[in-house]
Amino acid sequence: MPDRGGGPTGPRIRVGRPSRRVRTLLMTLGVLAVLGMVFTMFAGFWTDWLWYRSVDYSSVFTTTLWTKIGLFFVFGLLMALAVGFNVWLAHRMRPPLSAMSMEQQNLDRYRMGIAPYKKWLLLGITALVGLIAGASASSQWRTWLMWVNGVSFGQKDPQFKLDVSFYAFDLPWYRFLLGFGFAATILALIAAALTHYLYGGLRITSPGARATAAATGHLSVLLGVFVALKAVAYWLDRYGLAVKSSDFKATDSWTGLRYVDANAYLPAKTILFCIAVICALLFFATLWRRTWQLPVIGFGLMVLSAILIGGLYPAIVQKFQVQPNEQAKEAPYVEKNLKATREAYGIDDSKVTDYPGTSQTEDKTQLRDDVTDTASIRIMDPNIVSPTFQQLQQIRNYYAFPTNLDVDRYPIDGQEQDTVIGLRELNLNGIPKRNWINDHFRYTHGYGVVAAEGTSVDSGGRPNFMESDLPSQGELPEYEQRVYYGERTTTYSIVGGPQKEIDYSDDSGEKTYSYRGDSGVNLENPINRAAYAVAFSEPQILYSGAIGEGSRILYNRTPKERVEAIAPWLTIDGDAYPAVVDGRIQWIVDAYTTTNGYPYASRTTLGDTTADSLTATNDQRAVVAQQNQVNYIRNSVKATVDAYSGEVKLYQWDTQDPVLKTWMKAFPDTVQPKTEISGALMAHLRYPQDLFKVQRELLTRYHVKDATTFLSGSEVWEVPDDPTNKTGDAVPPYYLSMKMPDQQEQTFSLTTTFTPNGRDNLSAFMAVNADPGTEDYGKIRVLKLPTSTTVSGPKQVQSQFNSEQDIAESIRLLRGGDSEVEYGNLLTVPLDGGLLYVEPVYVRGGGLKYPLLRKVLVTYGGQTAFEDTLDQALAKVFGGEGTPTEPPGEDEGTGEEEGTTPPPTSDNPTVQEALNDAQKAFEAGQEALKRNDWEAYGKAQKDLEDALRKAEEAQSAEGGGGAGGGESGPRPDASPSS
Repeated sequence: MPDRGGGPTGPRIRVGRPSRRVRTLLMTLGVLAVLGMVFTMFAGFWTDWLWYRSVDYSSVFTTTLWTKIGLFFVFGLLMALAVGFNVWLAHRMRPPLSAMSMEQQNLDRYRMGIAPYKKWLLLGITALVGLIAGASASSQWRTWLMWVNGVSFGQKDPQFKLDVSFYAFDLPWYRFLLGFGFAATILALIAAALTHYLYGGLRITSPGARATAAATGHLSVLLGVFVALKAVAYWLDRYGLAVKSSDFKATDSWTGLRYVDANAYLPAKTILFCIAVICALLFFATLWRRTWQLPVIGFGLMVLSAILIGGLYPAIVQKFQVQPNEQAKEAPYVEKNLKATREAYGIDDSKVTDYPGTSQTEDKTQLRDDVTDTASIRIMDPNIVSPTFQQLQQIRNYYAFPTNLDVDRYPIDGQEQDTVIGLRELNLNGIPKRNWINDHFRYTHGYGVVAAEGTSVDSGGRPNFMESDLPSQGELPEYEQRVYYGERTTTYSIVGGPQKEIDYSDDSGEKTYSYRGDSGVNLENPINRAAYAVAFSEPQILYSGAIGEGSRILYNRTPKERVEAIAPWLTIDGDAYPAVVDGRIQWIVDAYTTTNGYPYASRTTLGDTTADSLTATNDQRAVVAQQNQVNYIRNSVKATVDAYSGEVKLYQWDTQDPVLKTWMKAFPDTVQPKTEISGALMAHLRYPQDLFKVQRELLTRYHVKDATTFLSGSEVWEVPDDPTNKTGDAVPPYYLSMKMPDQQEQTFSLTTTFTPNGRDNLSAFMAVNADPGTEDYGKIRVLKLPTSTTVSGPKQVQSQFNSEQDIAESIRLLRGGDSEVEYGNLLTVPLDGGLLYVEPVYVRGGGLKYPLLRKVLVTYGGQTAFEDTLDQALAKVFGGEGTPTEPPGEDEGTGEEEGTTPPPTSDNPTVQEALNDAQKAFEAGQEALKRNDWEAYGKAQKDLEDALRKAEEAQSAEGGGGAGGGESGPRPDASPSS
């Protein structure tokens, strides 16, 4: 572009050039810096590619990469062309310079200064805006893939009769294009205006015309494009009303059209669209008229219309039509919101039935057997007993269990029962000597499953382990016990090379091992080693002698991390749980497809909805993508991660989900069909917690189907705070094998309770069938209690436990010395029209650093028991067999000394000797309780049990009756059972 301007040029100043040696040095340093930056970028790209190839999901990497690259170049180029062309056009239209005004004289030095660099300046500006626009567009790869691969939902919205896919897949892309168009037009307009001003096409202070005809026409066209885009925005805003969120009575987040939207905003958007089209035509007409008079009038009319029609008129309708008769006006739109929200969150088939809340049976002894038939009451709380697992089964300091264990189902004596399970994972903080070799080469994996029965403990309050020790052994079939991938495995390991790993230790010493799997990335290639040395900022990877033939690097090792990397379009549940399946330990990860574009369905924020007292203390239990706002969610994928090989498999779970079908089109062959799930794996799948928490939060308002009731807010519930701790967060849902009143047998279920808004009494109980092996898996059942009577809620029940004098005194004694009392999960079980509450109570006492089950709290129908075992507590509440014993430390003996009982007598010397031993063991146990020495107490209980067994065997051999001729010795602690 030749410079038409002229003017004197100043004298040139010669600057001495640096010497050749200095220039060479500077050039060398510059080249090295550029090469370093390039290799750093290459290292990140290359290691990502190697990792995706190692897990056999390279198609995910390539599809995502090429989509980002394509969007980057297409939209970057479009933005660069839009800005560059308008700058070039404005420069070409510049007027020949005439007599200089003061304004033009001031601008002349700037024109002179940039004259030699105009081409480079133009290229630089266009490249910069192109890079920024391209980077922004590449982040929309999900939006593009959903638009280009979107499938039909088969459902139409009630207002515009468009398929839901338009709102979920199409509208977000159209909005992105519109936003890009606005950005390109505004940048082009600014760049063109500055160019026109610099070269005299626009004048601010000069006399005469403010703009040349060419500048007027050019800028008018750009303004016309802007107004035309605004017309498109008004048109899309009409459809946006169906997915618009707003505050509304009886709910925090309302989505969809209300009366004022349908009768004021919708026609206003249509009118504004027409005005904007006319205004855009007036701007385009300046190409012939060369005046801004009509376009300015039109633009002012559009702005005034936007204020009056788009703002004032809806406010008048709301004030004078809606508010005087809100329920009648809003009811039709509330019904649409109710229907859409229930469908979008999968709660439309939830069954709400009335439940009396009080037992209908007068003789409570008849209900004792019904308890066992109704529920397998889990007194082993997975959120309490992790320290107990740690203390009893850690074996070595470099092993650890997760803070919260998991609940699963395993066969015990041929019958499936609830089981508490955890993996003995690697704990780097417990390594005797920390260094790079130990951290990444020698200590590389955990070892074995530890599992305990959920419904019983041993005589000392410890878990009844069904799989334990190192290597683990027990009732589980043989399986690969090494855990290379787990929730606590957050660092990389280099395995399979010349450096041997520590496998495990036993009485004969340390056992070594060398990884035989094909997981991870091979480090034999020096380029790979260099790339990982840069990517992990660890130069030793490049030259360490511990790396050689067969060495492989394992990283991205937590189950949620692997699934999220392989399927970045999924939202990952907060709780991955392990299961032994077909001879392998498999991590099972639930994953969701979501969208925030389901018309009329109210939105929720996943992080807020899924928060409870467990996520407050353990962020590993939090859902991935916590800030995501969604109004549609499906548990569409079940994923598994092999704890040894790291192999990830994705299985299609919801075969009807259109969002999953869309992603399966975008990423073919990444998700396996549901039929590929083996029977062994199916036995351990369950209904996911985070989906259940989202659904229960929505059901606090959307359990009603009547618009009038919804609007009144009289039936709003809330999830109660966890009464067993002081975090003030919601009570977590509990897995429990139980049956609801309309079920014929127990099923593995996920349960929760509701209280009325602002009160503590119980309003409803909710359970979902969590066992995929049953026909009604996923069916939500809600028992609604009458509002005319008051049934105690969890907080009130906990308060009753703490306020009863006998119980309070027993807890005070348990807390004696340095002991701590911990309340386990407060389980709720519907029984004969009433509600049975069961809560295990754990004690950390004396020198013990882990909790042991010491008491069980039970309440039903106003009757409360606080006993050593579940059987005893149930017997006290319902009567019948099994006379409850007093809590340890509260004795009613008639001996000469407090706390002792006279020993029973027998004519058989063997029996008498055994009874004397039993009495001594009993007294030793009482003394241990006074000292809060729980280890001694457990040993005494074991001695007591052995002595009584010996007495019973001797008596049976003699052919007599009960030991002591009808007298009974001290009764040992029986193991609680369901």
